[in-house]
Amino acid sequence: MKSILSMLAGAAALTIGLAAMPAMAADDDGIVVYNAQHESLAKEWAEAFTKETGIKVTLRNGGDSEFSNQIVAEGKASPADVFLTENSPAMALVDAAGLFAPIDADTLALVPEQYRPSDGKWVGIAARSTVFVYNKDKLKEDQLPKSLLDLADASWKGRWGASPSGADFQAIVSALLELKGEEATATWLKAMKDNFKPFKGNSTVMKAVNAGQVDGGVIYHYYYFGDQNKTGENSKNVVQYYFKNQDPGAFVSVSGAGVLASSKHAKEAQAFVKWLAGKGGQDVLKAGTSFEYAVGNGAESNAKLVPLADLQAPKIDPQKLNSKKVTDLMTAAGLL
Repeated sequence: MKSILSMLAGAAALTIGLAAMPAMAADDDGIVVYNAQHESLAKEWAEAFTKETGIKVTLRNGGDSEFSNQIVAEGKASPADVFLTENSPAMALVDAAGLFAPIDADTLALVPEQYRPSDGKWVGIAARSTVFVYNKDKLKEDQLPKSLLDLADASWKGRWGASPSGADFQAIVSALLELKGEEATATWLKAMKDNFKPFKGNSTVMKAVNAGQVDGGVIYHYYYFGDQNKTGENSKNVVQYYFKNQDPGAFVSVSGAGVLASSKHAKEAQAFVKWLAGKGGQDVLKAGTSFEYAVGNGAESNAKLVPLADLQAPKIDPQKLNSKKVTDLMTAAGLL
């Protein structure tokens, strides 16, 4: 991941604006969005929102952990109006600091309860499923782990990979912590340290599986679909396995959107978040190539994806995912 300094130095702000519509337009500066979602997806969202409303959007791109900690450090002086993430632990960190304004009730009503926190301070706008990817030439279906927890067994030593430094994997560990508790999580992480091979980034994990460097790996689903949608060269030997059965390995991570309490353009910021959670933002997920899940009520995801309802994901309040405790446990296990 980029450091905050390199991120701020290297990521140019993207300003998007069309002719203002009187009923919706913000002032000349529009809204500033701290964006930890994929840059291409956020750009697509911002452009479509601006085209529809006339409200300008400035995207400042970075990572979940960097931006969440930056917002906490900036406090009420943050220039951000909206915060977008890939995973919900970053939202929970800002929420715990009391820096989010409540999301408008009609926006919350657009998204099922399982894809938003119980306190209503932010809302889910997309989701991604945990998967075990495996090399079809090295593993058969009856040799696959029945649970994420099975990867702690010594029989998996040196045979699976992950990217522990990334917010994606840390969100998965957050779910494990919430579902199984601190002792079980610490034990699993210690076994992971003994068994797994570390890689930098989910795409790198998948490439290693594809090349046969490891038998399998734990990543999110959309990396496979994204590669298949291009050349497929990094996934031609890869098969995705969904744990299901409410297993920790079936965790569905929620991407969130929140309005900063310090925003000077609260009306426009709330409008952007409502648009993301509503038909406009969700249709971008259906028609585009991010291959992330749409989460709005009645919203359809890309037809290539396994339906959300079929994933049998465990039910977890996104507000309870604890990124600080997870990083402490992973550090103690020697993974960070």
